[in-house]
Amino acid sequence: MGSVIGEVLPVAVAVAVSPVPVIAVILMLFTPEARTNSVAFLLGWLLGLIVVGSIVLIAGDVASDDSGESTVSGVVKLVFGLLFLVLAVRSWRSRPKAGEDPEMPGWMAAIDGFGAVKSAGIAALLSGLNPKNLALTVAAAATIAAAGLTTGEEIGAFAIFVTIASITVAAPVLVYLIMGDRVQGGLNSLKEWLIANNNTVMAVLLVVLGAKLLGDGISILSN
Repeated sequence: MGSVIGEVLPVAVAVAVSPVPVIAVILMLFTPEARTNSVAFLLGWLLGLIVVGSIVLIAGDVASDDSGESTVSGVVKLVFGLLFLVLAVRSWRSRPKAGEDPEMPGWMAAIDGFGAVKSAGIAALLSGLNPKNLALTVAAAATIAAAGLTTGEEIGAFAIFVTIASITVAAPVLVYLIMGDRVQGGLNSLKEWLIANNNTVMAVLLVVLGAKLLGDGISILSN
């Protein structure tokens, strides 16, 4: 189980390094319903990861064999490795030029009017259906499913993945619940930095992950 956790650990960190959901949850902490909506957002984020991972784990258990990672796992990693490289190019080309204001999703302007249900729904979409996070969660769950673990070990390994993948979303919420408005100055500075550097951070991250998954996929399929 330890070796599997070692394999999915960098993938979980890559999910955690997602500027848009972190910006969104910080924005919610400046709204009148900060506590309710931010907690709902965190729960929705967790739900998105768990649903996608559970589907892949069940499917992967059926498709894998006892000899190691299956052909399905290799194909999944190969496809998502190529997808990440394409997304990296798109992210790099979309970065703001000097003097330009970064473009953020239009729905962020309406966050003040969100309720708990909408906050949870947006978070579930960002964790479960966002192309980068969907691909990473599928790749991690496929790796876990192909490792020949018991059901309990699979659940434990995936729980560790979800926990690490959620750190950056959970941290602002937990700090705010403990410290209240005193942390808003620091959170606002973090939000501004993430907005300014979103595309660059994502481009670099996607190149590294794309190369890793591509290499893993080629290695599995060639054995």
